[in-house]
Amino acid sequence: MHSFVYQSQPSRVIFGAGMLAQLPREMDALGASRALVLCTPEQRASAERVAELLGARAAGVFDRAVMHVPIETAREAREEARRLGADCAVAIGGGSTTGLGKAIALDSGLPIVAIPTTYAGSEMTPIYGITEAGLKKTGKDPRVLPRTVIYDPELSMGLPVGMSVTSGINAIAHAAEGLYATDANPIMDLMAEEGIAALGRALPRIHANAGDAGARSDALYGAWLCGSVLGAVGMALHHKLCHTLGGSFNLPHAETHTIVLPHALAYNASAAPRAMERIARALGGANAAQAVFDLAHANGAPVALKDIGLKDSDLDKACDIAMSNQYPNPRPLERHAIRQLLQDAFEGVRPQR
Repeated sequence: MHSFVYQSQPSRVIFGAGMLAQLPREMDALGASRALVLCTPEQRASAERVAELLGARAAGVFDRAVMHVPIETAREAREEARRLGADCAVAIGGGSTTGLGKAIALDSGLPIVAIPTTYAGSEMTPIYGITEAGLKKTGKDPRVLPRTVIYDPELSMGLPVGMSVTSGINAIAHAAEGLYATDANPIMDLMAEEGIAALGRALPRIHANAGDAGARSDALYGAWLCGSVLGAVGMALHHKLCHTLGGSFNLPHAETHTIVLPHALAYNASAAPRAMERIARALGGANAAQAVFDLAHANGAPVALKDIGLKDSDLDKACDIAMSNQYPNPRPLERHAIRQLLQDAFEGVRPQR
């Protein structure tokens, strides 16, 4: 076995149906007494349910979380937390809401309780991202890692099927890239393969029956594992491309990850054969890139960037941005090949290798 370094993340996980009811007790454990509840405009009702559960300990609801955490929104939320005297943030929703909580914590150090309703995985990572002047900047800071995560599968039952599938494949992307990260280790490899397999089993069942409680639980379990991988090891080409496409062209986060992942895997396949074997095995396929593409396509997810708002004229700029910042990747970044990768993802062709 090769040498490796493994460092666990200091977060507490509460998992199970009905576990939202444990939120007041978890706030007690944090020593927190005034929570700013965060959500997107669409999830205001869920946030109000959380505020009602907290009673007098709810300082207020901030319902303006949006994709990619624009710096203006982050500043507004930070000021609201200060104005209300909040001593913690409770983020209910997906990656956008968790990301907003992280932006507050980065500035103030307030502890975060994350209550995921999607399969984004951001809640298990010390990674933050803030978009300013059309560029999404990411970083790592232990202050932004949620102190407690409450995984309640009942809260994901209302997630539309299409969003469930793309959110789940977004989670698979975290684990897939973790398998060929420069700082990969055997513990994360186990979690990655198990997380991919759990989502690979769950997503077709959710597509067939959105109310399948067992499938929802399996998907949330898989998302937890995949998010843990994202938080413990570095990411590579896939995530860099998706940050470029999302931050610079305002493409929807999960859909972008869903579309790009098969092509990023195909690009890296020859340089990371063991990782590809694990991904393919977890999904019950013979080829990792094709298995991910087929999972998306068979379950109604978009497979072409042209269908989610990217223009053909954007591809050269996207390639330029991606090539301007070198980063670790199993296969060296080659401009012509990256440009072809983007073209294939734009057109939605099934990977050939």
